[in-house]
Parts: sequence; structure tokens; C-alpha cells
Amino acid sequence: MEAESTQQNRVGGDLYAATYGDAGPVVVLLHGFGGLSDAWRNIAVCLAANHCVIAYDLPGHGRSVDYPGGGPAKVAARAVVDDLRRRGLTSVHVVGHSMGGAIAILTALGSEDLVASLTLVAPGGIGEEINAPLLRRFGAAHTIDEIVVCLTDMAAPHASDTKPLAGILAGARRSDGQQRKLAEIAALITRDGKQGVIPREMLVSLPMPVSVLWGTRDAVLPFAQTRNLPSNFDVRQLDGAGHMLIEEAPDSIIEVLLRRIEASARSAA
Repeated sequence: MEAESTQQNRVGGDLYAATYGDAGPVVVLLHGFGGLSDAWRNIAVCLAANHCVIAYDLPGHGRSVDYPGGGPAKVAARAVVDDLRRRGLTSVHVVGHSMGGAIAILTALGSEDLVASLTLVAPGGIGEEINAPLLRRFGAAHTIDEIVVCLTDMAAPHASDTKPLAGILAGARRSDGQQRKLAEIAALITRDGKQGVIPREMLVSLPMPVSVLWGTRDAVLPFAQTRNLPSNFDVRQLDGAGHMLIEEAPDSIIEVLLRRIEASARSAA
């Protein structure tokens, strides 16, 4: 992996990853519903000078659209763990946004030897409440303009221009089967207008450090869900921020992640 460049590859034939950087701690980036590894590109490039970064297209998304059984979070978590172990990795720092946050937690459960820390960005799976109509509308959007409207509704009013990301997502959604798969995953996530919840006892059992970033104006997953988090979760409240924190608060994500990596290095010394 070369610093500040991207290599794109499939390991195991079906799961796509973009990799950045060639030395240092390994960072794993998991996008949210309807996203792609490309959503992390700016953050990944910033980290690449001193880290090895792996950003996945999760099963059912982008270049992993045909991953067998793609859709359920448990399938995605197992795919990520299998891929990381196939790469011979023994310690990684996992970052997940929204749906990717729930997958990050499931990745860590049962893989305590592999996951050194978790950074959860407005994570799914914490409380039942979810903006199901908006999520389904986002999954069904396929033109740049339609996607921009959805991203704008998800973000805080002051958020930066979402059109570049919308262009990337629109391109991916033109691939065979992508719109059908997104509709299937959206229905799975928002069954009966609620999202599935990871049992609290599982959250409490996580032995690695866990950081959470959440915007107070999140229109998809309400900030009030932070009240359901156990005391071993370190919560960073982002006042005025919405759900699209990769675009809205990249510096905060990087800061919290680097702090976790540094603390992990000190404890291992």
C-alpha cells in the first residue's frame, strides 16, 4: 500500500476494498447505508501518511453489490472479519458510520483479539428510532439531484456542498442490481419503521476502547440515542451537526480516532 494513493482490490473474490498508506497502525473504514468506500477518501488520504487504511464497499453496495447474502449487518461483519484475517492482520482500529457503525460493533463482538478500538460515527443499532421514510427515499434515489436532496435532508443546514458525493453515489447506482439491492437493504433496516437494536449487554461486554461521535441535529438517528449507551462508551457531542459527519466533521473524526490509536499504543508499550 502506497502512502496517499489508492489501490483497489478484491480479497476472496467478492468483497471490495480500497487501501491507502503503507506503514503504521491499520485503520478500517465502514460506510453507511447507500454509501461506498469512496465516501471516506478525504479522511483516508489524511491518515495514509502514518497509517495503513482499508475502506470497504460493504456487501450489497458498490463493487461488493453481488456479495453472497449481502444485506444483513451480521453478513457484512463476518465478511469484514474474514477478509481482515485473510490479510494476516492481528490488530485494527475500526471506524463505522451509521449502518457501518452497527457493523463495526458486530465486527468487534467475538473478535476482541483483532479489534483494538472502535470509533462509531452516528452509529446504527443503538435505539429503535430511525427516519425510515428518509432512509428509503435515499435508497431509491438514483439521479444526482435526487441524491443531493436526500443528503441535504440528512445533514445540518450549514453542511458543505454534497454534490460531489452525490455524483459518486449516482454513478454506483447505475450498476446492475444496485437499486434493487438498496431497496432490499432499506426494507431490512427499517422493518416496521424501526431499526434492530444490538442488546445492551453486548455493548457493555466490549473490552476495547469505544468512542462515539454524534451530531445533535441528526435527522436520521436521533442524538437522544446516546442516552442508551453504556458508561464504557466515550461520547463526543457535536453541537449543530447532522447525520453526514464524514462530510460535516472530518477533523473531529480524525482527532478522536488518532487519540484512540495513541492510547492503544501507550497501553501496549
